[in-house]
Amino acid sequence: MKTATSWNYAPYAPPFHDAGDPYVTRIVPGTDSIHVEWLDKDGDTYRVFWRVRKEEEFKNYVDVTGDGVTIDGLACDLDYEVLVCHGANFEKQSRIRLARTGEVFGTPVNYLHPIDRAYSFSGEFLCSPSMVRHPDGYLLASMDLFHGKAPQNLTLIFRSDDDGETWHYVSELFPCYWGKLFVHRGELYMISVSTEYGDLLIGRSDDGGKTFATPTVLLRGSCCTAFPGVHKTPMPMLTYNGRLWMTLEWGCWTQGYHAVMVGSIDENADLLDPKSWTFTDPVKYDPTWNGVAEGGSRGNIEGCLTVFPNGELYNVMRYDMLKCTPNYGRFLAYKVNTDDPSAPLTYSHPVFMDGNHSKAEIHRDPETGMYYSIISRILDSEHTSARNLLSLMRSPDCKNWELACDLLDKRDEDPAKVGFQYVSFFIEGNDILYLCRTAMNNAVNFHDSNYITFHRIKNFREI
Repeated sequence: MKTATSWNYAPYAPPFHDAGDPYVTRIVPGTDSIHVEWLDKDGDTYRVFWRVRKEEEFKNYVDVTGDGVTIDGLACDLDYEVLVCHGANFEKQSRIRLARTGEVFGTPVNYLHPIDRAYSFSGEFLCSPSMVRHPDGYLLASMDLFHGKAPQNLTLIFRSDDDGETWHYVSELFPCYWGKLFVHRGELYMISVSTEYGDLLIGRSDDGGKTFATPTVLLRGSCCTAFPGVHKTPMPMLTYNGRLWMTLEWGCWTQGYHAVMVGSIDENADLLDPKSWTFTDPVKYDPTWNGVAEGGSRGNIEGCLTVFPNGELYNVMRYDMLKCTPNYGRFLAYKVNTDDPSAPLTYSHPVFMDGNHSKAEIHRDPETGMYYSIISRILDSEHTSARNLLSLMRSPDCKNWELACDLLDKRDEDPAKVGFQYVSFFIEGNDILYLCRTAMNNAVNFHDSNYITFHRIKNFREI
């Protein structure tokens, strides 16, 4: 085995894990089709077989020159197995990959069948969507592989050269979880943790995500779900008052808390120099604060840094209210002391918006000053965990929010099986572009998603 000298792989294949040769990089089902792509090493002819799952033989195939093909004319709402072969006698084979045809909203960036074990060394479901516009014009999207009590340490990166119409594989990062792609001063970075509650890492790519040097460690975590460590999600990085800011927490579910904190660095400093970063001491949730709900709460996670109309910086946090009265409808805002980047955050006030049981980014429209968020909207106190309604919200003051429009609506289906959640988005001209962690088309459940999908809201200000 060779030593690790970088962060990127294509692919990452641990010992004794059958990654397949050729390696399938992307498989995406449509209503009556399946698109499959693979790493093309030598440009010879490939034979792609497919069959209905559990059929005894691969009877259908097509010969392909290149690195991808779309298989058309399939039945809808059916599980298929796909095998890519090459070599003189097609003796080299990929893993057998699975896909289920059926309806899906948006443009799938990637898909993973619920029982496809291609990434079992990390996880079995797609999570943590992150998207950025590269200075060279193309879009980049990342996602990781998770499963409860699994290692959870692999991230996949994809690229679109046509504004999200099509997507293709770029590379993989290992170890990398809960990662956020961002551009600073014209350079592409990834900030993430090594695994759930693991080390906080940052790395830079000089070639559009194809390669990354070995990442810099900014904080050490426990790397264990039973002990407190770094918790974060792909929230936006924010430049304010001459510094670049990020949000994160310290804690874990098994210990019953996640304490709120932020990290920052001078915007002119080397982001890969850990000595240049400053982190605040974590602050635990206090049920005696003014404006919080009554009852037991596990506090706050997944904050979004936002400059309020008064010009001050706040961290607007997702708020656990499942066992409280009321049991939904509030986020909590913590004030950041931007004059002293090492000072702990101070609780300020509640923010009223009906999406507080899932990640919610907040962005201010540079043209109108209106704040926007895309949330898994909660409609009533009986279904506070439902994520089958995705909505665009707006606010003039970032405190009281109203509905702009519903974006993805599957309230006619079982809320335990469908979910639209953890949106990563940005405003670009007259449009909003967003990635969604999507569970539908016979996902295991609403939480364990099988798609990452791309969407565009055109002329959002006119809604």
